[in-house]
Order: sequence, then C-alpha cells, then structure tokens
Amino acid sequence: GQAPQLPTAVLELRTQDARVLTLGYRLKTGNARYCQDATFTAGLLLHDMALYKDGDTLRRILGLGSDVGVQALVSGGPAERAGVRIDDTVIAIGTSDVTDFALEDGKPWTRIEAIRAETERLLDETGSLSITVMRGTTPVTLHIEGVPACRSRFEIGEGGRAVADGHRVVIGPEFAGIDYSDPLLAAVLGHEFAHNILRHREWFDANGGRKQNTVRLTEREADRLMPWLLANAGFDPVAGAHFFERWGPRHGGWIFRARSHDGWDERAEFILAEIPLIEAQLAQGDGADWADWATGFRREELPGKDLAGR
Repeated sequence: GQAPQLPTAVLELRTQDARVLTLGYRLKTGNARYCQDATFTAGLLLHDMALYKDGDTLRRILGLGSDVGVQALVSGGPAERAGVRIDDTVIAIGTSDVTDFALEDGKPWTRIEAIRAETERLLDETGSLSITVMRGTTPVTLHIEGVPACRSRFEIGEGGRAVADGHRVVIGPEFAGIDYSDPLLAAVLGHEFAHNILRHREWFDANGGRKQNTVRLTEREADRLMPWLLANAGFDPVAGAHFFERWGPRHGGWIFRARSHDGWDERAEFILAEIPLIEAQLAQGDGADWADWATGFRREELPGKDLAGR
C-alpha cells in the first residue's frame, strides 16, 4: 500500500526547518571571511523523535530505524554532496554512537542538543564531519567536508519571536514574518545574526545587563549591519528596509512604539543609509564581490566597557 502521510504540523515544521537552515547557511557562509570567530558548517539538521508528541508513530512514518534522523539538508550543501539523505537513520557522529548521548528524564531536548554540539565541535576542530547512517541493514560512514562559516546555528524554536543568544538564531513558527519571501525572512534572520556577530549578549553581560537606551543602540546596530550580511549572502540588501515597510505598520507600533527600539520607519531609514556604502564596496575596481563590513561598517558608540577585539 501507500506510505503513510506525514502529519500536517510535522510537514510544516520540516518545511520551515529546511528554509531557515538554508537561509542561515547562506548568511553564515557568505560572511565567513569577515567573522573573527569562524568555524565550518555541514548544511545539515538532525532531529530526535523524543521531541515529538507521538515519536514512535512518526519514526515509523519516516522509516527511521531509531530515534535520530536527518530532518533537513541544504540543497547542494556539504552533507548532501557527501551522500547524506533526508530521513537517513543516524547511528554515529564521528566515533560516538548516538546511544552514547543521554536522554534526561523530562528533558526531551537534551540528547539532540548534545548530538548537535558534538557535530559542531568536530567541524570546528577538524573542518569535517563523519556521520554513520543506515542504508537498509548496513551502516555506512559518510565524510562531510565542511564549508567555512560564521559561528551561529539557525533553527526553528517555539512561539512568535525571533531571538539571538550569542551562538544561535532562533525564530518561532508563529513569528509574524515567518511566511514572508526568502529575502524578507533572511532580513529577520540577518538582524538576529548581526547581534551574534557584534557580540551584543556578551556586551550586556559585561556592562550590567540590558538597559533601554543601550538596547535601542544595539538594535540599531544590528539593523544597520543586516544589509551588509544580506548582500554577502546573495540577497538585495534593500530587503531589510522592505521587511520593515511590510511588517512595521501592523506590528511595529506607531503611537505606542517600543522605546527600546527605533520606530519601524526609522529602522528602514537606517538600513537604507547603509546601501550606498555597500554598493561602493561592491563596485570597487578590483572586482570585489563582497561587502567588507569588518572594515567598512561603522559601529555605534555604546557607553561602558568595550569587548576585546571589537
């Protein structure tokens, strides 16, 4: 008979996971040459049936031999080029069996977080990743050559917010712009990615936490870096302004706009002010295809202690 269909909610999550993985891949590989803290990426997202409401049923529908499988791949990315396939059953990462990673009671995310951390550690240390998957009844070890990338993981989380925590960019499935076009969603991800690149979480920790005036400055700084990141990821840098022009009137407030952020119209203007600087770099006589924000971007003057290397 026919293979059972994926539940709608699971299919939607898979589609969102693949999209965010791919847009994040473009952002972090396109800007790798300018990130002080660069690593490697495999263009791969694993998931764990322990995280799903009815994981046993889903495992059968997906045809997985155990709980950990391949949820999404970047098309043409390192993992796909190495032969990894969607819904491969993963049995080992490097020399560590998946069964070596603990699943804590009441904390279904612990195992997949540990597995993802191990893949990142191996890529960081060696620039490559070995992954063992089942093909029929045979374990097959595939060797993935990583691509240079800025250090940030992009993933779907919960709720309706987009946030950056220093090493991850997480966007909720209920975020108001989750269904916008790729360039506009890339702008949202690029803004959060900018927070990580600019080490804003670390800066707040070193300077007494988040205060309204400094939050506003860091938000403005992330808005202004975002079009540079978009340009290097192959998107029109003006997409950042287009995002605010679409999202702002409905979601960005007007009379009641948040004092921790510039108004959406001001945010669009700050982005547009960066465009001539970006275009000047892209039009340089040496045929540069990249906008060098490491030297061409002007930082905001934040009060308090600077971070080393800023």
